[in-house]
Amino acid sequence: MFSPVQKFADFVVYNLLNIKEGSKLGSALNFFIFDTIKIFILLFIIVFVITFIRSFFSPEKTRDLLAKNKRKTFIAHILAAMLGIVTPFCSCSAVPLFIGFVEAGIPLGVTFSYLIAAPMVNEVALGLLYANFGLKIALIYIISGEIIAIISGIIIGKFGLEKYVEDYVFKIKVGNVEALEQKKTLKQRIKETWQFTVELIRKVRVYVVIGIGIGAWMHGYIPTGALATLAGKDNPFAVFIATLIGIPLYSNAAGIIPLVSELRRLGVSMGTSLAFMMSVTALSLPEMILLRRVLKPKLLAIFVSIVGCGIVLTGYLFNFIIG
Repeated sequence: MFSPVQKFADFVVYNLLNIKEGSKLGSALNFFIFDTIKIFILLFIIVFVITFIRSFFSPEKTRDLLAKNKRKTFIAHILAAMLGIVTPFCSCSAVPLFIGFVEAGIPLGVTFSYLIAAPMVNEVALGLLYANFGLKIALIYIISGEIIAIISGIIIGKFGLEKYVEDYVFKIKVGNVEALEQKKTLKQRIKETWQFTVELIRKVRVYVVIGIGIGAWMHGYIPTGALATLAGKDNPFAVFIATLIGIPLYSNAAGIIPLVSELRRLGVSMGTSLAFMMSVTALSLPEMILLRRVLKPKLLAIFVSIVGCGIVLTGYLFNFIIG
């Protein structure tokens, strides 16, 4: 599928720019051109398809569906984690979604199962992982993310931590705006999907290019042993280190995939690479800052600790399974 893209990258670097094949600069630039085109093609296809599918799942429908199942707590956790895959979520929506769920009477633990699964099991990352690493890795990513979300939500729910939610949250009445939403025609959905896809790619393009640029630099200039020493297969603390490095970082899921690909090339185990990616997407610093508006410091710390531990355990588990 991407062989014409590779030929184009080779032509630009080695013919037009006349850079020596096999040189560090040539290797880095070739990687950058090829991966930039490839990732944006995949992004457009995946975002368009997923956005069209999830146009049938408004935040209000998600909230109401979970509210109907709140008495069946365990089922609600599973449902919340599954809905997290296909419903819209970004750091900026963390606070209004959290408030809406609480206002609907959804248990705190179930709410967290959703809030963890939505960014962690990102549909764009899932599609890109499948395209770059195959079905097995994509399934590992989605299953491990769902398990972390469900178990973390159950643990948070068992602790009875509602007192660590900011008091004003329980006084807000968001209301149900779904009644104001008219049924959309297929043409309207396609048009809105196209507009959303173009707008989203416009917003994330900087993160994608930066991610690919870092990956290209690593590809051309970093010796194979440099990162492998820090987070390689022989380091027993590799997953823990990768998770700690990822937690304070912020990147769009699409932007982190090239780095995961390059970490794999440098000899970093798949579990360690996935742990890094999951910590970046599930525990990003902007999301933590926004969640602090609705969570008191203790609950926010518990949230980060539980999810972080889940990611570390998952990384070690899958390093053991697939290396």
